[in-house]
Amino acid sequence: MGSLHRKPLKPVLLGIPFDAHSSYLRGAAEAPPLIREAFHCDSSNSSTESGIELGPESVLDAGDLTLPAEGAFIAIENAVGKLIDEGRTPVCLGGDHSITYPIVRAFGKRFADLTIVHFDAHPDLYDEFQGNRFSHACPFARIMEEGCAKRLIQLGIRTMNAHQRKQADRFGVEVVEMRELPALEKLKLAGPVYVSFDVDVLDPAFAPGISHREPGGMSVREAVSHLHAITGDIVGADIVEYNPKQDVSQLTAIVCAKILKEILGKMIAG
Repeated sequence: MGSLHRKPLKPVLLGIPFDAHSSYLRGAAEAPPLIREAFHCDSSNSSTESGIELGPESVLDAGDLTLPAEGAFIAIENAVGKLIDEGRTPVCLGGDHSITYPIVRAFGKRFADLTIVHFDAHPDLYDEFQGNRFSHACPFARIMEEGCAKRLIQLGIRTMNAHQRKQADRFGVEVVEMRELPALEKLKLAGPVYVSFDVDVLDPAFAPGISHREPGGMSVREAVSHLHAITGDIVGADIVEYNPKQDVSQLTAIVCAKILKEILGKMIAG
């Protein structure tokens, strides 16, 4: 298994409207079109803080996947793999966090030495949750046990229990809990990087539109600062767990759009 793509890739948005493995509230499946709407909204402009101008020529859009009732994960993995093979850099709009497992499976088959930078209130390392091994509380256990990534760095964690600490030790996960931030030096990386951004890494004051509100999280500024600190080549990303049913005045949608803009800016700037 080797890195098949050395030349700069073209970012492409892919909506993945899936929340069937949410353990508490449903609604994240409705997020992709609302993140897009906020991304294109005239409330802001298309400039990123890194000085990149985003436009139709620099960011493509593959629309939303139509997922089958059975075999959704296979469909997600195949769709993402196809985009990578076409020379694209998929940025997936979820959806609950369970979708990161099939997404990263596609990347792991095409990029050796993949590092995941995971922003989240929760480590999502349960071996199983409520009897479901594919719950949105489990994707990184599946990813690491299959060897889809060489390294997993988690930022903003503030819900570690004994089982997940044991799992983190088992898989060699580098956990940076919220109380230990900032961790900008930790993000000086080399090689291919995948960014998984769970919106509940943010304090719910900044992002109320989430299913699992965990007070004491990052500000938007702290999140952007850590995104900007990432070195290496960002070859893919996801933004997950935005739940429009819980949002207030579209605030979280606009925050998702901001995070999306800054991830895209980093990708394009290289």
